[in-house]
Amino acid sequence: MKKKLVVLSGAGVSAESGIKTFRDAGGLWEGHDVMEVASPEGFRNNPALVLDFYNQRRRQLFEVQPNKAHSIIAELENDFDVTVITQNVDDLHERAGSSNVLHLHGELLKARSVNSYDSFDWKEDINLGDLHTDGHQLRPHIVWFGEAVPAITEAIDIVEQADYVIVIGTSLQVYPAAGLMDYARPDAPIFYIDPSPANIPYMKNPVDVIAKVGSEGMEVVREKLKNA
Repeated sequence: MKKKLVVLSGAGVSAESGIKTFRDAGGLWEGHDVMEVASPEGFRNNPALVLDFYNQRRRQLFEVQPNKAHSIIAELENDFDVTVITQNVDDLHERAGSSNVLHLHGELLKARSVNSYDSFDWKEDINLGDLHTDGHQLRPHIVWFGEAVPAITEAIDIVEQADYVIVIGTSLQVYPAAGLMDYARPDAPIFYIDPSPANIPYMKNPVDVIAKVGSEGMEVVREKLKNA
């Protein structure tokens, strides 16, 4: 039976593909305050701005490709029972070949009614006035600041069963995703990939810090897992 490997990924793993990380040092996202474009209040105040913001993100997604980090994570399925728990809303893990991906914060290529959590595939722009069959406005299937994270319970269950954990592209500063490491078994090794690992949060597990970008870090982890 294959051992269970959980990968917790964040924006850094997609940065090498050309997708910008969530916000810059000034707290802005593409020139916008994040609360303007990533909160229920922002959507109520200016829905057209929010829809356009995510339309641009969605269009960009069709112009980029998975990078080596995504590919190595997918290849690990040859030897491990791999689940990717990602904070990313892109589909690069899936396009690289990962077959079991749980999106904590939603997916750019899905939409839903403002009146429902039930999502469906959507690859086009969403415009003001585009309605669901229930008569309500469509919105991106994104978990905004201040909204519940429906997948967190499933994510906790997955982490609790892990034999190995890889953390890549995330500083583990945003909750509830940051709290997932608290549920790892104490004997489950954690590989923490970060090119600037200055503020690693406390974890009770043995942590192997790999101070490299995602693709280089995954090459190192792949070799370590072969020898584990």
